[in-house]
Amino acid sequence: MKTTHHSEYLKLESVYIKKVKDAFISDEVISEQWKTLNYISQPNLQKSIMEYVNFENFLGKETSELHYFPLDKNVTMDSIYCRDASIATNFGIILCNMGKSGRINEPQSQKKAYNDSGIDILGEISLPGTIEGGDVAWLDEKTLAVGLTYRTNQEGINQLKQLLEPKGIDVLVADLPHYKGKEDVFHLMSILSPVDKDLAVVYSPLMPIRFRDELTSRGFDLIEVPDDEFESMGCNVLAMAPRKCLMVAGNPKTYNALIKAGCEVAEYKGEHISVMGGGGPTCLTRPMLRSY
Repeated sequence: MKTTHHSEYLKLESVYIKKVKDAFISDEVISEQWKTLNYISQPNLQKSIMEYVNFENFLGKETSELHYFPLDKNVTMDSIYCRDASIATNFGIILCNMGKSGRINEPQSQKKAYNDSGIDILGEISLPGTIEGGDVAWLDEKTLAVGLTYRTNQEGINQLKQLLEPKGIDVLVADLPHYKGKEDVFHLMSILSPVDKDLAVVYSPLMPIRFRDELTSRGFDLIEVPDDEFESMGCNVLAMAPRKCLMVAGNPKTYNALIKAGCEVAEYKGEHISVMGGGGPTCLTRPMLRSY
């Protein structure tokens, strides 16, 4: 079996997550933080725990290794969306520098966990550069797409290129639109989820024309998320293996489009752990090794 970090759709073997009880901690912490962090409404801790147990159990059945980022009082409840603080590569972890000020301590918190596990660190994005992991997605083993957004700036992208281009990786930049502005969570993976080597779930109304054309020129078929399922994270789909997907319940049109494309699709209830905070299954996971 061969493994790689450079995929969004191969069989997921190893993944990091952060349990909701270690991120949300208490109803008091949630009450203090949710408005500042721009959640659309206040999650309930007990309902969040119930939702997360089902999510975690599914991952445990589908992966060989489930790893956990620990409780850290220096980070906020947003740390549950653990994809954003780091980027996994075959050369080591790249620690991000968060574009959202309330999440600034997350990369160093993850660094300690990686160091404790003996995982190599390739580099760290530093100010004035910013990058969040939700803005990067592997299109293939040699191509990393990165969104230029309010969370990921040009200096951060320049530093990413300096780390990866000498190693033969093409960093493909997609300039994303303003959409709802600086306070909103809007990443590249808000509008793109690769689920196979030639299939991706997309929301085209917010996708740059040049980038969309690049996807189709690479042979991707595109599953179009309808307008009424974008805000409920119909576009946020985690591939457990080629065409084997996990998504938030409540997006039947996207679900049926995936089934029609030959995908096996599982759903989880994520009102409190996903919809309220704007983070679907790709956000809740830091995928590591995938196999082929």
